[in-house]
Amino acid sequence: MPVGLLGKKLGMTRVFTDDGRAVPVTVLQAGPCVVVQRKTAERDGYEAVQIGYEPRKRRRTNSPMTGHFESRGISPLRHLREFRLAQDEEYEEGQELTVEVFAEGQLVDVSATSKGRGFAGVVKRYGFKGGPASHGSKVHRAPQSAGATDAQRVFPGQRMPGHMGNERVTIRGLTVVGTDTEDNLLLIKGGIPGPKGGLVEIRPSNKAR
Repeated sequence: MPVGLLGKKLGMTRVFTDDGRAVPVTVLQAGPCVVVQRKTAERDGYEAVQIGYEPRKRRRTNSPMTGHFESRGISPLRHLREFRLAQDEEYEEGQELTVEVFAEGQLVDVSATSKGRGFAGVVKRYGFKGGPASHGSKVHRAPQSAGATDAQRVFPGQRMPGHMGNERVTIRGLTVVGTDTEDNLLLIKGGIPGPKGGLVEIRPSNKAR
């Protein structure tokens, strides 16, 4: 089973099926990624593989990370992520992973950091309905009750205005519409979190069709 890939979100477009339907897709620059480290249960306590993505200049890499890469004969990379493995899965340090690990029609899970929206009120942040727009109302988009009146406090988790976005979001069960092995492109049906150029993680989905 493929472990997954790191990539960048390039934007959205659409493709047409044989029967003429337009399918919205997100275009990802997926890989190539390099296996930087193989972790084992005997040595590290768990089975995982660490993969890297996007070359980085040596002078932009600090000494500890430079040693981490050079001890394995790998050029510095900008992004590192770990993917858990089954014990019988074999990956070698220095191995290159490309979009060929995914096939058209496969279901994948995509994780990314959502766009930061700054400070937002409850109408934008949580979809509150808001108060009346006219007829003497003095409360239009502000939250009403902050919780119980007898407890004399606001309970944890109360939905209130605050920082919106800029958090890790995972969307499960997205369909791979197509791959381009020559340019390392992956077409995934629908939208995914994050801005253009944002880092994404793509891994096989366990979600049933």
